[in-house]
This record gives sequence, C-alpha cells and structure tokens, in this order.
Amino acid sequence: MEIQGKIKVLGETKTVGSGGFRKREVVVTTEEQYPQHILVEFTQDKTDLLNNFQIGQAVKISINLRGREWTSPQGEVKYFNSIQGWRIENLQPEGGQGNMPPVPPMEAFEPADNLNEEDHDDLPF
Repeated sequence: MEIQGKIKVLGETKTVGSGGFRKREVVVTTEEQYPQHILVEFTQDKTDLLNNFQIGQAVKISINLRGREWTSPQGEVKYFNSIQGWRIENLQPEGGQGNMPPVPPMEAFEPADNLNEEDHDDLPF
C-alpha cells in the first residue's frame, strides 16, 4: 500500500526500551477533497530513510498495516493498529523545475525590430 501527500510533521528518532528499539514518526497530509493527516512510523534502520526529507515536501510512502491484540489486567481485550513505513520517495522534481534553468524575465530580452530588411528573407530555398 502507498500514501501520497505533503510532510506536515517530521519527528526525531527515539530509542524505546532497554533493547535499543528505534522509531521515528512522520505525519503526511493527503491532497484530496477532505485531507487526512496520517501518522506513519519508521522503525529500526528504516528511521534513517527520513533524514533527507523536510516539512512541506511532497512524498509517496510505501506502508504496511499492522494490528495487535492486547488483554488488560482486568481481562478486557483491545485491538491496536499502526501504519509502518518501509520506503519513502520524493514526488517533487529536483530543483523544482527538473533540469531546466529558470527563464529570465521579458525585460532581459531585446526587441526584434532592429533586424535589417535583407536578413528578413534568409531562407535557403
């Protein structure tokens, strides 16, 4: 499964428990009629995948849905879901415009009315 949207929150890597379990959370806001704010967890070595991303960046995240069952000390059973990311891709072209340099403003160009009449018809046929 995949989620697409813009990064709204980019959390820091946290170490949980005595075993050194690492996790990092990112919130992605979808771009649809009713935008959703989706929390995605990256764990262990996948936390490093977020290092090159910034808030506001458009991304596509490949995810797995995880679910688990928990029984309270009173015997009540509860279910929890989480969204775990395993890949993230930038959806914006590098530099904003791909490999094309920016176009100068119109004022930077000279008008074409200074051509000679002889240059007007220089076609070879």
